[in-house]
Amino acid sequence: MTFKLGLTGSMGMGKTSTAALFEKHNCGVWDADKAVHRLYKKGGHAIKPIANHFPKAVIDGSVNRNELKKYLQKDFDQITLLENIVHPLVSADRNIFIEKTKYKINVFDIPLLFETGSNKTMDKVACVFVSKIIQMERIRSRNTMRETEINKILQQQMPIEEKCNLSDFVIETYNKEDTEIQVLKIIKEIESYLNA
Repeated sequence: MTFKLGLTGSMGMGKTSTAALFEKHNCGVWDADKAVHRLYKKGGHAIKPIANHFPKAVIDGSVNRNELKKYLQKDFDQITLLENIVHPLVSADRNIFIEKTKYKINVFDIPLLFETGSNKTMDKVACVFVSKIIQMERIRSRNTMRETEINKILQQQMPIEEKCNLSDFVIETYNKEDTEIQVLKIIKEIESYLNA
């Protein structure tokens, strides 16, 4: 039996580094963002449908995220169309991972876990959390987005308090050492459940 743990949280909360800690401690990790990268690169399944709706976004056979961003800057409502293309393909990629995984505990790093209803396919859900101040500091320190883009993305996401309330575990990611202790505790709990 393989155990599916959904890992979610808002942007800048420390999801990626938390997923890496699960991986370090012998869990399989599937990352939704990495799946999108696979779909967007040359030969990826998203190329053709994106080229049909966002023709300038496909350059040299792969999706150029900056060009795609331009479409959304002109009309952010097109995000729904993009999600309708990408989400089913991401789900298919996840199913392939589930079929092939050799790990007992598998972690699914999915930013929009609750928003897409993917939480229903998980055995348990863990949500990463930091204060709003630290979250914004982390996002701004990346220097990858303008303030308006940050706000648009955050508005799309379910409030973090709600995500925490819906989750089985809440992992506070203020520093790596404490985060790792919390990750190990969750792994131990899942292992005792699997061995029961």
